[in-house]
Amino acid sequence: MEIEYCTQCRWLMRAAWTAQELLTTFTTELGEVALVPGIGGVFEVRLGGETLWSRKAEGGFPDLAHLKRLVRDRIAPERSLGHSDRHSNAHSDKRDQP
Repeated sequence: MEIEYCTQCRWLMRAAWTAQELLTTFTTELGEVALVPGIGGVFEVRLGGETLWSRKAEGGFPDLAHLKRLVRDRIAPERSLGHSDRHSNAHSDKRDQP
């Protein structure tokens, strides 16, 4: 897994925090999270060559719970994320209500 971040924007700390959270959540599933310096406002999270999140495409930074669900769905779909899953279900329930 890799996180490419913009050095011009000084997003190293955001990338490192995101990597720490992913490694803490997926202690046995992820072997590493590489931090890749970039330029031009880039902040992308990639897994096996697939872009899971792009700041430019999505219009901002990922919500960490959402990013964890994206990663989980690819590397351990049967795994529960606890409060992150409940948070997602609560939002979908609210959208379904009139």
